[in-house]
Amino acid sequence: MLLELTAISTFGVWGYHQADSGIRILLAILLPIGFALFWGVFAVRNDSSRSGKTVVPTPGWIRLLLELCLFTGATLMLHDLENVMVGWIFGMVVVVHYLISYDRIAWLLKQK
Repeated sequence: MLLELTAISTFGVWGYHQADSGIRILLAILLPIGFALFWGVFAVRNDSSRSGKTVVPTPGWIRLLLELCLFTGATLMLHDLENVMVGWIFGMVVVVHYLISYDRIAWLLKQK
């Protein structure tokens, strides 16, 4: 959950820094909401790391790809914000997280 919260926050901060006008507030709100919607809506049915419920049943490999894209996006956003060290640390923590949860990855890849 901490990885997801960090990524959502990163989306908001990055969005805020993308414009100089009032649109920056809109981006700072909409980008994290978009992240949360993708994260919450597209899920694998009976995923034990979540509630097991889903709005849009998603094959496991697509869910894994979605997670990797969102975490990679947050890592790249941290680099773009010139928080290179934080970006590297976050990226490495994500990699370690997925290495530790290899059983979940195997389960996801079996789900259709």
